[in-house]
Amino acid sequence: MSTIEKISIALPLEMNTIVRGAVETGGFASTSEVVRDALRDWTLKRELRREGIEELRRVWQQAMDDKTPGIAADEVLDRLENKYKSLAQGKEATA
Repeated sequence: MSTIEKISIALPLEMNTIVRGAVETGGFASTSEVVRDALRDWTLKRELRREGIEELRRVWQQAMDDKTPGIAADEVLDRLENKYKSLAQGKEATA
């Protein structure tokens, strides 16, 4: 079993109201449980962000290492313009 250490935190009134409300409505047994749950979520969010950044760096490096010729920006923009014109015309026909 892990060791528990008590700490004291200061919260703005709005946050304190949210924490106490979560306990009063039965969502949590104590304010400590609310804070622990919030910290678990925060920790998971940070880990997912870190993993996302690592993945982005990996993909970016692959793109930088890729020596195959790409598609000219003008060609991509022309394709997109034609696509959205077609979509807009299709909506006008069904309206």
